Amino acid sequence: MSESERDLNRSNPWLFFGLALGLTWLFWIPAALLPLAEPAWPVLALHYLGGVMPAAAAILLLCTRHTSQERRDYWQRIIDFKRIGPKWYAAILLTVPALTALAALGDVVLGGMGAELEAAARFVDRPLALVPFAIFMLLFGPLPEEVAWRGYGLEGLQNRRNALVSSLILGGVWTAWHLPLFFIDGSYQHGLGVGTQGFWLFILDMVPQSILMTWIYNNTRRSTLSAVLFHFVVNFVGELFGLAPRAEVLYIALWWVAAVVVTAIWGPQRLVRRERLELEGRAA
Repeated sequence: MSESERDLNRSNPWLFFGLALGLTWLFWIPAALLPLAEPAWPVLALHYLGGVMPAAAAILLLCTRHTSQERRDYWQRIIDFKRIGPKWYAAILLTVPALTALAALGDVVLGGMGAELEAAARFVDRPLALVPFAIFMLLFGPLPEEVAWRGYGLEGLQNRRNALVSSLILGGVWTAWHLPLFFIDGSYQHGLGVGTQGFWLFILDMVPQSILMTWIYNNTRRSTLSAVLFHFVVNFVGELFGLAPRAEVLYIALWWVAAVVVTAIWGPQRLVRRERLELEGRAA
């Protein structure tokens, strides 16, 4: 077996996806079967433990199937903030607010109310309260998810497929991974309900998000940190600025438009401009 074949075998994404979903659902299915009564901690504990299982799966496979060099590369991609250039920090921090603002503006133009600012208003008089709020959101979502989905799963997919196909597959798996949450009392997804407009918009949101996250990831030298930050901004802005029903539809439509534009301009093979590919080729 050649070295490249051994690399492909070590980074089998389907093994990771099966392990990540299986371990997560081992906690989430019992949580879905338990009512959220007093005390609430059993359901909450199962909920949060399930949320870190993709990271546990990635680290387990990393430790048992990969070389020390690959393990160093994995951890380096999580902590190396220098991989992300200024324009990509701008893309990470401004894309979601821009899409949210455009969706709200479009709704206002059509006669709607645009955005609901009640959540953001809670922090006007106590802005320091945003710090623990932001830390909680980072630790229970973006960080444990992205060290797995982008940091490990996307790597294995892109070893075998182009960036667009990898993003579509990962977006589908990511969507499926969330499904038990719709049946767990107290979760954000449970509040949306099953079969509602919110349910379908949530389902439709994962794939274009996955495409844009791959775009940023590949243009920041495979920075897992870029994915963590982008995911955090998505959640943070969504929590602070709720959109009216029609604005939510416009918001998801804009995600798809952004994904199509990025794919058309940067190309489906790597979602990276040709000049960068040439530079990477010379560097190799």
